[in-house]
Amino acid sequence: MNFHVAKCPRPVTGRMVLICLIAFFGVVSLVNAIMIRFAVTTFGGVETSSSYQAGLAFGREAAAARAQDERHWQVQGRVLPAAGATTVEIDARDAAGQPLAGLEASAHLAHPTDRRADQMVRLSEAVAGQFRGTAGALSGQWDLVIELSRDGTRLFRSRNRVILP
Repeated sequence: MNFHVAKCPRPVTGRMVLICLIAFFGVVSLVNAIMIRFAVTTFGGVETSSSYQAGLAFGREAAAARAQDERHWQVQGRVLPAAGATTVEIDARDAAGQPLAGLEASAHLAHPTDRRADQMVRLSEAVAGQFRGTAGALSGQWDLVIELSRDGTRLFRSRNRVILP
């Protein structure tokens, strides 16, 4: 019987092993550098800057929410997309259905995942209890945050998810 032994066209040397090893770790390091850059420059995942301060404010917010519920106000907000702009309309009425007069209203459209995209909306009172303002052209999911106050004291706050085409 004759056996044929195949020879490698090029023997593996220590130099080739070293080059392959350096190339492997170079590729791994490059991919890690790219991933670190994307992790640092994209969404940070931070909802609040200080969890401790947010925890302290929780009690005050709970008391304000109970007081708001006792007023039984009827506040409705609408977000209307228009050509090149987004319009926010707010209708505020008391428990008896009468328009609420003498309030300052503020609203902002908060992006659910990126605080940098939030849009403040300047509201003006057209008639008692009705406020209107505009922001830039927006699309996608947003949280409409409405606040009504009198003499610097917040009396009403709501946060509602809206979807803009």
